[in-house]
Parts: sequence; structure tokens; C-alpha cells
Amino acid sequence: MIRPENAPGVAVLGLGPMGAPVARHIARAGFPLQVWNRTRATADEFGHRAVTRPEELRAHVVLSALPDIDQLDQIAPEPVVRRWAAQGTTHVVVLSTTSPDKVHGLADRLGRYGLAVLDAPMSGGDAGARAGTLSLMVGAGPEAYRTVEPVLRSFATTVEHMGPPGAGSAAKLCNQVIVAGTLVAVAEALDLGRRAGLSGGQLVRVLQGGLAAGAVLDAKAAKILHRDYRLGGSAANQVKDLRYATALADTLGAGLPQTRRTRALFEEVLRRGLGDADHAAVYEVVAAEEAAGNE
Repeated sequence: MIRPENAPGVAVLGLGPMGAPVARHIARAGFPLQVWNRTRATADEFGHRAVTRPEELRAHVVLSALPDIDQLDQIAPEPVVRRWAAQGTTHVVVLSTTSPDKVHGLADRLGRYGLAVLDAPMSGGDAGARAGTLSLMVGAGPEAYRTVEPVLRSFATTVEHMGPPGAGSAAKLCNQVIVAGTLVAVAEALDLGRRAGLSGGQLVRVLQGGLAAGAVLDAKAAKILHRDYRLGGSAANQVKDLRYATALADTLGAGLPQTRRTRALFEEVLRRGLGDADHAAVYEVVAAEEAAGNE
């Protein structure tokens, strides 16, 4: 089991709102750290820990906080993976939300070079990443999980081994079904309250004190009330996750009727040019739809 006192190196690929704080927690826990980011200036904030090119990484455990496996495939083609393996990399962990099928494909590709693939998608948003209180749903073989678990616990308070590779991604898609559906419900409630002449601040406080309370309400109500959609989790990523969820549902024969309607609302957010905004921007669609329905 990896422990900081005899820790092999850890690398983080992607230093966005989630990846950068994850990397800082790993460094504080005592793991030797390297980082890479497509925008070099962001990586330079980590000083000597930054590398210029992904193939320069020398780490036993590589964590990908890139948007999806597609981006990891782009920066880690066969020559790079071969070099990682030669330089001691043994495990690659996908922290992004993706599909079980893509995890299986990556595991097959990297497995040819002796690298074990784990999927450990993150829940808790950028606030959870900064606080080190993320929830991780892990898909991994038993030995791979035992090896990487201490690294994961350096930036997460809930770490559950859900099953073999791909199981973590399936669990995260279940999470995203709840998050997206709840966010639409919060948007609808606040729009209804506004139309009824209620104080938004008062409404949120009373909702937080009752059965409607929850993490989505806490994290997103202020964004909706102020219509301030600076990035937390993007609408584009929300659509990606819902597409994966409905595709998995199609494979397994699950209906997901509410989720399909939710997906359509978020796809409208993208059509309005708000894909890079926080996913709370679904309020703009909800409010507009309700207004159109009243005409």
C-alpha cells in the first residue's frame, strides 16, 4: 500500500477547477507530485513540479482530471504510454465522468503495456475539490484499488470501491442523474417563487430548513438568484454526462423518462450559447420556457 513516507510519484494531468486543488491536496499529503496542463501558465503555478510535455512524467500513479477519456487519448498515444511504462508508471486513474465502455477501452489499450486503469469519478464540485471533501466512486481490480486508495484519500473523504473498472463511472452517472434533475427542480422552484412575488433569499432559507434541503440547493441557489453563472460545473459537461447516462440506460433497458427530459433542457442551454457557463444556467431555459407557456 502506498504511504507518504515511502510514496512513489503521483502525476496530475489537467489543472482546471477540479484538477488544481486535487493536485495541491496530494502534495500536502506528502506524495511526490508532478503536474501537466495544456495551458503552461497554469502548470507554472506549481513551480518545479510542472512538466512541459506529458511524456516527461515520471510517476507510478497518473491521475487524469481532463474532461474525458477522449482528451487523455489525445495526449497519451501509444508512444507516450510506452514511455510512461518504461519510466515506472503502473496505474492510471480517470477522475473525469465518462462511460463504462470508454473505461474498458482505455483499460484494454493501456493494459498492453502493463498499466492498470482505475476509474474514480469525482462528486462534490469545485468547492469539494478545494476543501478535500470529494466523494469518489472507484472502479478497479482489488490489488489496483489497494495500491491507489491512499492517494485518493488525500483529497476525498468518501472513497467507495464499487467494483471492477467501469463500475465507478456507472455509479457517477447515477449521481449525475440526481444532480441534474435536482438542479432543474431548484431552478423551477425559484422561478415559481419569483413569479409569486416571494423573496428569493427567504425562499432559499426556508427550503434549506426542510425536506427540500440538499447540496445542490446550497451550491446553486445563489448562482440562480443572482443569475451569475461563473464556472463551477459546466453545462457542456452536464450534457455529456446525461448523454452517457441515457446511453447506458438504453443498453440496460432503463427508461429514465425524467432524465431524458432533463437532458433536453440542458441541451437547450448549449443551443443558447451557454455551454461554458455553470450548469445552473439551466434556469435561463426553465424561466423562458415557463414564460412562453404562459403566453
